Amino acid sequence: MMTKTKAIVLRNVKYGDNSLIVDMLTERSGRVSFMVRLPKSSKGKIRRNHFIPLSILEVDFETKPSATLLRLKDVRLVSPLPSLLSNPYKLSIGLFLSEFLVYATRDENDNVPLYNYVENSLLWLDGVEDNFFNFHLVFMMRMTRFVGFLPYTADYQDGNYFDMINGSFCDRAPLHSHFLMPSDASKIGLLMRLGYPTMHLCKMTRNERNRCLDVILDYYRLHIPGFPELKSYHILKELFQS
Repeated sequence: MMTKTKAIVLRNVKYGDNSLIVDMLTERSGRVSFMVRLPKSSKGKIRRNHFIPLSILEVDFETKPSATLLRLKDVRLVSPLPSLLSNPYKLSIGLFLSEFLVYATRDENDNVPLYNYVENSLLWLDGVEDNFFNFHLVFMMRMTRFVGFLPYTADYQDGNYFDMINGSFCDRAPLHSHFLMPSDASKIGLLMRLGYPTMHLCKMTRNERNRCLDVILDYYRLHIPGFPELKSYHILKELFQS
């Protein structure tokens, strides 16, 4: 069966002299991996620059339930997200998010709300000129809604602990070791209440921002088996001075 869908490139890996293995998050089929043969001529429809991470494409492919690598029939570039390539701060965030999404969406099947959330978030980041230093933190926390472990924040009160296993706030430390002290828990509560237009109101130092990054990644590791340490993590931690 032929499928036509929008797709976000997550990563590409060179395979042989003229092929790529490309992982994508698609609107209609969730995570899909493709074997892409690049034409030797520049006149071919499918080109290497289609597969820059986080590019938004429209793709045609034939679904085969038993195949782990599918083949693209056609590719059209919907949005290359130009400022994510030209702005060094956005580029660093984009590199981190593409690696993060490889693992955070690894087992996703068709999940249209998740796809729409990621696409709309990337378009927002590409279009904004400033006040995006907290973007990756808000993006990761709000994405928990679409991957199944959204923290319950309705009963949050100052001084609460955060139970990372149950995704809830509590007035005393739980009996297990996977919890946040009130100082860290308050940041999680705040990030969950912020949207992209208002996230600049959350003033954090680089150390505070990096602590939030550590905590959020730990939260994902607790809920997604095999979630590894990200290679781009250390680059992002050095990114913003304030």
